[in-house]
Amino acid sequence: MSIMLENKQGLIAGDGTLPVKMAQYAKENGFEVVCISLANDNLRQLKKYCSKVYSCHPGEVNRIEKILKDEEVKQATFLGKVHKRVLLQLHKFDARAIELLKEAQRLNDDEVMLMIVKEFEKLGITVLDQTIFIKNLMIPSGVLGKLKPTKEQMEDVNYGFWLAKEMGKIDVGQSVVIKDKMIMAVEAIEGTDMCIKRGSKLAKKNAVVVKVSKPSQDKRFDIPAIGLKTLKTMKRYKADLIAVEANETIIVDQEKVIKFADDNDIVIMAV
Repeated sequence: MSIMLENKQGLIAGDGTLPVKMAQYAKENGFEVVCISLANDNLRQLKKYCSKVYSCHPGEVNRIEKILKDEEVKQATFLGKVHKRVLLQLHKFDARAIELLKEAQRLNDDEVMLMIVKEFEKLGITVLDQTIFIKNLMIPSGVLGKLKPTKEQMEDVNYGFWLAKEMGKIDVGQSVVIKDKMIMAVEAIEGTDMCIKRGSKLAKKNAVVVKVSKPSQDKRFDIPAIGLKTLKTMKRYKADLIAVEANETIIVDQEKVIKFADDNDIVIMAV
């Protein structure tokens, strides 16, 4: 079912390039973007493409809701990394945020995000599929760089793909690190890059990284994404291959990512 897009779009932005890309493409296509920034690393770029940018802490629920209401936002997109470590440091959380956290049975990614989506719906705000404005960043199947995987690497990719899907079923994480059919690391609260670091250090070299979508992926949040930082982490810790799920994964700055992979003898592929 296609959705009729409002001219004014809300953007709830975490770290990274993805929120900036969404704001850029939306503006280029005639939309006005009002942004609530939950991070600091991309503020300057967001201001280029958004009519307004409000800086908020993720725990300032009342303030975020008031901004969206005052701005008369009816549709919003969540993009960018908001690290779950904030849930371990509640000093900036308002009473409403604390109340919501207490109501949650678990604080895994899906539970937290579904709780936020329900809160938005109470305000009359629809949370959109994350890919609506950035479908061009989704990756089709195939080897993306000049290097092709070996038979042994493909065995690790296949094992890693299965394992990551199993982990996704219980909402643990989306990434795994494999070497010689052995599990080096499974992503948990630390995120993909730290998972790569942990697993690759154990592997010493030649680790294989696999990142997939969850079997029941809700496209309103947590679409798997990689970028240059991911590849730089792999280079630093001597991981040799990264495989992502085709047509379900976003690669930010694709040309730069593929060139970096080629220049550093890293296999990059979508399966």
